[in-house]
Amino acid sequence: MRRGRRTFGLRHRLVAAFSLVALLVSAVFAISTYLLARGYLLAQRERVVQHQSFADAVFVQRRLESAGADVSAVLTAAGTPAGHTIILRWHDQWYASALDQGRDAVPASVQQEIAAGRSVSQRFRSADGPALVIGVPVRTAEAEFYEIAPLTELDGTVRLLSGILLGGALLATAAGAALGVWASRSVVTPLNRVAITAASIAGGDLDRRLAATDDPELATIVGSFNSMVDTLHQRITRDARMAADVSHELRSPLTTLVGSVDLLNARRDELPERSRKALDLVTADLQRFRRLLDDLLELARSDAGLDQRPNTVIDLGGLLRQVLGEAGAGPPAFPDGDDVFVAADKSRLGRLFRNLFDNANTHGSGLTGVTVTRSGDDVLVLVDDSGPGIRPEDRESVFERFATGAAKRGSSSGTGLGLALVAEMAAAHDGAVWCTASPGGGARFVVRLPEAERES
Repeated sequence: MRRGRRTFGLRHRLVAAFSLVALLVSAVFAISTYLLARGYLLAQRERVVQHQSFADAVFVQRRLESAGADVSAVLTAAGTPAGHTIILRWHDQWYASALDQGRDAVPASVQQEIAAGRSVSQRFRSADGPALVIGVPVRTAEAEFYEIAPLTELDGTVRLLSGILLGGALLATAAGAALGVWASRSVVTPLNRVAITAASIAGGDLDRRLAATDDPELATIVGSFNSMVDTLHQRITRDARMAADVSHELRSPLTTLVGSVDLLNARRDELPERSRKALDLVTADLQRFRRLLDDLLELARSDAGLDQRPNTVIDLGGLLRQVLGEAGAGPPAFPDGDDVFVAADKSRLGRLFRNLFDNANTHGSGLTGVTVTRSGDDVLVLVDDSGPGIRPEDRESVFERFATGAAKRGSSSGTGLGLALVAEMAAAHDGAVWCTASPGGGARFVVRLPEAERES
């Protein structure tokens, strides 16, 4: 099984890019500076030691050429700088200016070069640390001259330099990361504003717009976005008002038809059997048409933004008892007490619950219970029915407009707008509605509404 690769966001990628570039630049600079400085310091040190060594070699050569020369006295009289050691091979004997030094202190490769008659300079690591050895053949005295100079102080200087350069590289990387954070915020913040504004518009706030900006790079985007939203708002408003107008114009002929059918129903006993059956079909279709028209008017009103924000505090328990009484059902259950108040439009909230109860009775084999409970600062109204329930994959689509058919629990007698209206009206009251399984079988619809304080 393949695991999905983790994808980093734009902000993280920008910070990582700035940090990586800063690290690469500072690393190249630090390494170049270190190599150049180290090479220059070593070359300078080597030239100084070579100059001193050749001068000491000439001094030793002159003393050895004199009769009866004391080698130990000669090495002592050479006056080498502090820390330097002179090692001399003369007449197959090894002499040194330091008691703890001797033939073993000189690398074998250096001895081989001197034996071949060539002067040599070589860096090596002795027991006391890094050192530089200069070898000079003294042919006139048939001797081999070696001078060893310690490089410990120079090595410490180079190490200090490397530490400073490493710290500078890390500091430059941190500065690059900080610059990346600033740059990413400058890039991502406008995108976040667009995303937040787009989400608000998608949530129904069609009056939301992007704030004007003085940034010439963003001004075109902001202007285009706001112009697009204005056009979209105008089109939605125009379509919604047209739907509302069409639905309103249909009410007059519908009222005439309903009146005519009611008149026929008043004298249905005078009609033959076939005419009475036809009258029943027409009556049922007219009732369904009237419900559909009322639902369309309500949805059109909501889409056009004509609904006022509910600001009246009402007794939720009293409203539920009234609607349940109209439906011929028992009172709701209040496990947390009866004093539950919400800010709502009473008529619209009553229609919300009326649609839910009608849905339970029509499509859910009957309403089995209504329970009111609290969840934090919200009120939950649980509506249970005794039907076959709703499949998990259909629990969101039942709130879509014109969602009817076998997929909706085997009944297509409704308009397909009842639950869509429930969702619209719940959202208009800053709430929500969803469907789940009832503990006793069937479906459970949960309406969440913000609880309000009782008006004094």
